[in-house]
Amino acid sequence: MQLVKTERDNLLRPLQTVSGIVERRHTLPILANLLITKTGADVSFLSTDLELQITTRADFGTGSDQVATTVAARKLLDILRAMPPGEVSLDLTDKKLTVRSGKSRFALQTLAADEFPTVNQATEFGASLSVPQKTFRQLLGMVHFAMAQQDIRYYLNGMLLVVDGDQLMAVATDGHRLAFSSMKIEGSFARQEVIIPRKTILELQRLLEDIDDLLVIDIAASQVKFTFGQVELVSKLVEGKFPDFQRVIPKSHKNTFLIGREELQRSLQRAAILTSDKFKGVRCLIEPGQLKIMSTNADQEEAQEELEIAYQGDSVDIGFNVTYLLDVLANLKIDMLQVSLGDASSSALITIPENDEFKYVVMPMRI
Repeated sequence: MQLVKTERDNLLRPLQTVSGIVERRHTLPILANLLITKTGADVSFLSTDLELQITTRADFGTGSDQVATTVAARKLLDILRAMPPGEVSLDLTDKKLTVRSGKSRFALQTLAADEFPTVNQATEFGASLSVPQKTFRQLLGMVHFAMAQQDIRYYLNGMLLVVDGDQLMAVATDGHRLAFSSMKIEGSFARQEVIIPRKTILELQRLLEDIDDLLVIDIAASQVKFTFGQVELVSKLVEGKFPDFQRVIPKSHKNTFLIGREELQRSLQRAAILTSDKFKGVRCLIEPGQLKIMSTNADQEEAQEELEIAYQGDSVDIGFNVTYLLDVLANLKIDMLQVSLGDASSSALITIPENDEFKYVVMPMRI
């Protein structure tokens, strides 16, 4: 029975959308598969890891019957990528999915569709909001790099999303630095806070495009759903209490200066060359009129960079993990940034001049 007949690239597109979350090794073998469901011309592709589920649709089904099966996601994707452009068909016969293109033919084992575990979707959502894909993707880009990776404090391995009135806020921290970004949204919503897992955030960054088409975000008690284009992404939320980020952001640092982002980035990159893999510390000496960046390593090698700044505050001698500074500079697409400092033991605050929508806090380190 023929399920699909279309151009290779038409089939590759939805497969690439859903295959990103499929792990190669699973305790449940069927989770290495994706669920293909055909109802007439409508074909849906679904993948899940039981925490996150992605569905996308296309209209290249053949015949009017209804069929569902599951097949190894990576194998099907690898086969299609290796094929030359042209017409491709998928046929289901005797529990095997046959991929045909030109004189090539591949027969893949399938598993029954009714054995495929799908995420139970919430029926009630507390907030439903619409934002342009481009704007939300930028919001994620401003904070994602500060998420923890495998922290024992599991609630840090994700991003806090806060809806409050006409504001949508994103916050991420690994305990050493914190990134905050906000944007205005249409409508007014009761305050709601949810922690979205790291894997979901990275998948959204991969799938969202820099276009003005709308993304619909539905937030439930234990789940969040993102709908855009032909894609529906459902994710479980991380349970736990996220740190009070408002308390972490310094409010009254009096030592402030403006500096060019690219100029600072290049100086830090050069100073970072002489830091060691284990110790990524750089020393920053801020004095009226200049910023000195210094680094040393176990071989007694030294680097020093000097930058002129319009600054008349106190002299501050402070150390930072250079990676934390380079991360934020790589993700900010601005010309100038503002740095606010207290003393050598206080966190530094990096902001965008005359803009309250972004704040980055980085803790000092002993040098």
